[in-house]
Amino acid sequence: MTLTKRDLVIRISEETGLIQSQVFDVVQKTLDHIAEALAKGDKVELRNFGVFDVKIRKARVGRNPNRPETDVPIPARAMVKFKAGKEMRAEVLKLTPKA
Repeated sequence: MTLTKRDLVIRISEETGLIQSQVFDVVQKTLDHIAEALAKGDKVELRNFGVFDVKIRKARVGRNPNRPETDVPIPARAMVKFKAGKEMRAEVLKLTPKA
């Protein structure tokens, strides 16, 4: 199952009694501010949830599997990394299948 932004808005609206359009505005503004901070290269830390950070991947040489003799240069680029917080990590670990 996938949790969409719309599902999130509906759940929060039902739990708080707020109008869905108000909840949508708050959720959207939150996501906008997170994206804006990351675009500036800032770190976004949400306690008990996780940390979003911008990392620069080094330039490297890739290979085309159809023509392995040809090198393909891959330039350096910025990537968003997410590291789950302690509580989230603990909850997700409960999904680990038992051997």
